[in-house]
Amino acid sequence: MATEHSIPTFAEPLFNLGPLPVTNSMVVTWAVALGLVAVVRIGTRRLQLVPSGLQNFLEFVVESVYGMLESIIGPQFVRRTFPFLATLFIFILACNWTGLIPGFGTIGWGETGEHGFRVLKPLLRPTNADLNMTLAMALTFTVLWVFWYYQAHGAAGALKHLFAPKGGMRGFILVVLVPVFIFVGLLELISVFFVRPLGLTVRLYGNIFAGDNILEAMNHILPFPLDVLTLLPFYFLELLVGVVQALVFMLLCASFTTAAIMHEEEGH
Repeated sequence: MATEHSIPTFAEPLFNLGPLPVTNSMVVTWAVALGLVAVVRIGTRRLQLVPSGLQNFLEFVVESVYGMLESIIGPQFVRRTFPFLATLFIFILACNWTGLIPGFGTIGWGETGEHGFRVLKPLLRPTNADLNMTLAMALTFTVLWVFWYYQAHGAAGALKHLFAPKGGMRGFILVVLVPVFIFVGLLELISVFFVRPLGLTVRLYGNIFAGDNILEAMNHILPFPLDVLTLLPFYFLELLVGVVQALVFMLLCASFTTAAIMHEEEGH
């Protein structure tokens, strides 16, 4: 049963664009994406050989993420995967921090109850507190992972990598263990197309949704203005959680990619 002070479990539709319902989290997602595009456009409008200001900050972020991914994936394959993985990190971080702006999840339509006003339909909802958004990012990565896996091994190499016996086995023991390797390959497919996307989806959604509810609860423990004493420590904690969850999502995707292409890297 929902408490008096908590954000709804699911995103609420605000209006329709034809047959497409537009939810409060979709509006925030579009706003964050447009904001990031605007910041990059402004920062790169007049590129300088010796960067300063916003250009310097943008280059610092990009170079830091590139160096981190290069140490995980390798210098050759990072060129193919960096645009998507870096975009994931920057977008998730921006969404997480945007959701901490006062009013998210607490301003909207609702009703007055015994314990005060309860928001039933928030006007704005943090992007990653919507399960649909985190699932969409996880599925997009899964599709790209399959593409990168195919690039690294080819169709025949991919099947061999999944199902073929390992360690150069021959003779009778090979015949005995073939069903085992086939079973292991099927388990790997289940992991790739179900377990990994589900883990990425729930981990990010659960942490952000729980954090928003904690902030909302802390905001009502003491009356205004004393509520700041309980709210501020958790607010700064959520700033840190926003960074950590963006890093975890990106690094998990990078580690899954590394496992998929490491044979190609070893071949070189």
